[in-house]
Amino acid sequence: QVQLVESGGGVVQAGGSLRLSCAASGRTFSGGWFRQAPGKEREFVAAISGNWLSTDYRDSVRGRFTVSINNAMNTMYLQMNNLKPEDTAVYTCAAAAQSNWNRRTIFDSYEAWGEGTQVTVSS
Repeated sequence: QVQLVESGGGVVQAGGSLRLSCAASGRTFSGGWFRQAPGKEREFVAAISGNWLSTDYRDSVRGRFTVSINNAMNTMYLQMNNLKPEDTAVYTCAAAAQSNWNRRTIFDSYEAWGEGTQVTVSS
């Protein structure tokens, strides 16, 4: 089973940027990012399909966040710009070996998950 390791979290001021990475131990087909803030439910953030032709974002991050995968399809990124305090959360990456595009916003539709990385945005 593919294992995922996130990195790149940290503390940044509002308006700043961070780039999260998600390294997979093997090749993946598609990936997603989720986040969970204290006291709130986990929510979908972004997803990218295996053919790189499709991406999707939650409305609150569209235009500020960009999801991508490297050519080897074993590292996924989430570039986060113009960060806001409400973006503060633990961010978790997820990966699937086969297409799950029609269920991309569902955490359990993926087959592997990282441990999560903390992102804190100060005002």
